[in-house]
Amino acid sequence: MADDRELVGQVARGNGRAFRALYERYADRVFRYALTLLRNRHLAEEVVQETMVAVWNGADKFEGRSQVSTWIFGIARHHAYRIGRGEVKGERVPDEEGESPDPALMVEQEVRVQRAVAGLPPDQREVVFLAFYAGLPYEEIARVQGVPEGTVKSRMFHAKKRLAEELRP
Repeated sequence: MADDRELVGQVARGNGRAFRALYERYADRVFRYALTLLRNRHLAEEVVQETMVAVWNGADKFEGRSQVSTWIFGIARHHAYRIGRGEVKGERVPDEEGESPDPALMVEQEVRVQRAVAGLPPDQREVVFLAFYAGLPYEEIARVQGVPEGTVKSRMFHAKKRLAEELRP
């Protein structure tokens, strides 16, 4: 199985199979990231499509100075904020509850955590997602967000503090 850099190189040469492989690796992660930022499933799906089109069109411009995941999440972030600016802020509603909650303790805890994360300010919510769900190190998160690594650490510190307060029994 080709690594991400090899796939981007192949995509740059017009290889549709390589693009499909990248799409399969990243579409779900980009969707969850966009959903974290926009809290709207329809807009998150739009971000996935626009991000992957930009990957197809821009693969030849990838310089390899970061991980492929950082590059893709950076593109997704750009599209999410562009799309989000087009929405009336008051009309965005969290869209993460699709099923009735299971009474099991683990499910209840997961719902509590999701709600607590959803209640974080957007910059903190984004850092938590990129660190815990996308698995990016702080250095890469800083590149995605275009801020110093210290800012990422500060946002994570404050996010963890808020989450600890919110999730206290």
